[in-house]
Amino acid sequence: MRILVLSDSHRDSFSLKEAIDAQPGAKTVFFLGDGLAELDALIPQYPGKTFFSVRGNCDWGSAAREIGLVTVDQTSIFYTHGHNYHVKYSLYDLKSAARTAGARVLLYGHTHEPMQSYEEGLYIVNPGTVSGSRTGKRTYGILDLTPAGVVTNIVELR
Repeated sequence: MRILVLSDSHRDSFSLKEAIDAQPGAKTVFFLGDGLAELDALIPQYPGKTFFSVRGNCDWGSAAREIGLVTVDQTSIFYTHGHNYHVKYSLYDLKSAARTAGARVLLYGHTHEPMQSYEEGLYIVNPGTVSGSRTGKRTYGILDLTPAGVVTNIVELR
């Protein structure tokens, strides 16, 4: 099962749509904040997809949750924007929260820096920023949940 992971669109609905369209096989989409208004406007165009989202520090006035935990295809996924865990300085608190929640996968945004790693049973993915703000690179993440395990990837929009 393919999962699309997006974050930090910052009013760039064109890039957000471009990333969703680039992965038609991804029936599940995680959006990690800072652009919920753009996402909410696009969701009706994708009736065959399931969306999970959290608000970020720039989603002013949103009533959306800040943390989510969901099981997809028997894989527990902890997801958040990351600002409440001070991820620009350390991932310690965030990884601790994900492990306490029993997650196998941790998804976060906020830094605009894409990264993927595997640490002591926990897959960690930050898709970067789909808008390219601050980094100049428009990126998103992919999770493939397979019988053999989890495969992560960072993809750059051209």
